[in-house]
Amino acid sequence: MEVALYLLPVTLGDTPLDTVLPSYNKSLIMEIKHFIVEDVRSARRFLKKVDPNINIDSLFFYSLNKHTSPESISGYLQPLLEGQSMGVISEAGCPAVADPGADVVAIAQRKNLKVVPLVGPSSIILSVMGSGFNGQSFAFHGYLPIESGERAKKLKFLEQRVYAENQTQLFIETPYRNAKMIEDILTNCRPQTKLCIAANLTCEGEYIKSRTLHDWRGKIPELSKIPCIFLLYK
Repeated sequence: MEVALYLLPVTLGDTPLDTVLPSYNKSLIMEIKHFIVEDVRSARRFLKKVDPNINIDSLFFYSLNKHTSPESISGYLQPLLEGQSMGVISEAGCPAVADPGADVVAIAQRKNLKVVPLVGPSSIILSVMGSGFNGQSFAFHGYLPIESGERAKKLKFLEQRVYAENQTQLFIETPYRNAKMIEDILTNCRPQTKLCIAANLTCEGEYIKSRTLHDWRGKIPELSKIPCIFLLYK
């Protein structure tokens, strides 16, 4: 095994590992002792899912979230500097994509340490694939403003980019506010603009549907508490 910082994708939900992750990932994980993780408890659950017999107590975990200082993050890489491979585990999907793992990857790159991204599910890529929208040019914006006036302004700005740049616009919302997000999209965007709703990707009950806003009216599925990603296009 080559010494490197391995970016280890995880499932997007309660999905069997062998449906979304290559067996090669497991073989690497079993050789790593140091993990930089977004959440220690969920990382431990993931590793137990990879191998129920794994000795969790023999592993080292370094918590990485929006509150972690740059100094702490830089110190996390000490095992790698000493010749021990490390893994980065996100809460869901691919590390360092809309994820604090990007910070530790940036430090590794500055220190000229080897970084190896591994194959796994990304809700961003999967939703673009399934939408029928422009996959040559797209932009992910994370969460939009909560305040209604600012959110309306942002939605109109993103819709403008759809038409001016021929670019697919992607964003997410906290699951319990999905219905409000769709309501705001219907209120602030043009009837002919297309919306793709991609929910429960790779999981039971997966749902990917693209329609114009005009055609969505009266046909919105129940999405409360379901992980969704929203895409706008023309």
